Amino acid sequence: MARVLHNLLFFLIRLALKIRVLGYWSLIYGYCAVCTVVALLKLWWNIILRPTTTFQWAIRESPPACLNDTSLGTHCYVRIKESGLRFHYVAAGERGKPLMLFLHGFPEFWFSWRYQLREFKSEFRVVAVDMRGYGESDFPLSTESYRFEHLVTDIKDIVEYLGYNRCCLVGHDWGGTIAWLFAIHYPEMVTKLIVLNCPHPSVFSDYALRHPSQLLKSSHFFFFQLPRFPELMFSISDFKALKSLFTSRSTGIGRKGRWLTAEDLEAYLYAMSQPGALTGALNYYRNVFSSLPLSQNHVRSPVLLLWGERDAFLEQEMAEACRLYIRNHFRLNIISGASHWLQQDQPDIVNTLIWTFLKEGEGRKCYRN
Repeated sequence: MARVLHNLLFFLIRLALKIRVLGYWSLIYGYCAVCTVVALLKLWWNIILRPTTTFQWAIRESPPACLNDTSLGTHCYVRIKESGLRFHYVAAGERGKPLMLFLHGFPEFWFSWRYQLREFKSEFRVVAVDMRGYGESDFPLSTESYRFEHLVTDIKDIVEYLGYNRCCLVGHDWGGTIAWLFAIHYPEMVTKLIVLNCPHPSVFSDYALRHPSQLLKSSHFFFFQLPRFPELMFSISDFKALKSLFTSRSTGIGRKGRWLTAEDLEAYLYAMSQPGALTGALNYYRNVFSSLPLSQNHVRSPVLLLWGERDAFLEQEMAEACRLYIRNHFRLNIISGASHWLQQDQPDIVNTLIWTFLKEGEGRKCYRN
């Protein structure tokens, strides 16, 4: 009798797990279908309003002058033996000084850190990377090439190539996600972790499933699972959706901070209009659901989390919840009136808060090998 009950209990547990997994993927694909219908309606409406320009867009042939501004640093390249990928980065500051490594988000590239490259090069060797699939770095074709483990390994390889065994790691948006994961898996390589407008990955997954309002704000995660169609929607009307992300009243830069100049915007259009660029950037999203939940969660480095109060994509309640996973000093600063694009929107405030955090326990440096 005991054996029968044991087998029955085991069967019920397995059944419950299967139902939970089925519900999880049903939610994802169901919401993906809804987002597709909405996108199709937007496309159809755009065709009605602008029948001659909807399917017109231009690949930018030449970079704007701001991308060659020597005050930002030197353009460098490295080919990693293990992955075979070539990475582009911009570096400034003296070699041998502590390393501060910057990881950008979507749909950005190294240029999003221009204000920080100028600010911190006096005391650090500052390096802003084009992550795989972005900018002048290589674009692997396979979606599997953008799994979390590959993205984290890229950062380890780059730090070691630069001649360091640890760094002060700074990440925004998707770069923040990779920064969290790197600090989790390689705590000995992160002296301090600075994250801008990106919750701990476990906080995000738990919170989004419990709060429909965040699920709605994260609808792009589901839409981006589709092949090719998201790339089309970003491209139509000469990248209108991309321009809107950075400039619209609801999501853009400069509502209470610095405005994105026409040349700055052209830099993003130059980077994202290149063949394969949109697919590389979107492939980050196409692996996210199979990579969660995390098997490891705890961060053992000191953490500074900066959060724009008016982030259009992420709810502020997630910021404080990150404290649950940090086993060291945690500082959270909410910046009033700031958007999702925090380091570009409010660079002076961001830089001041980073300096304050870095000076706490100045004895801990980012040493070379």
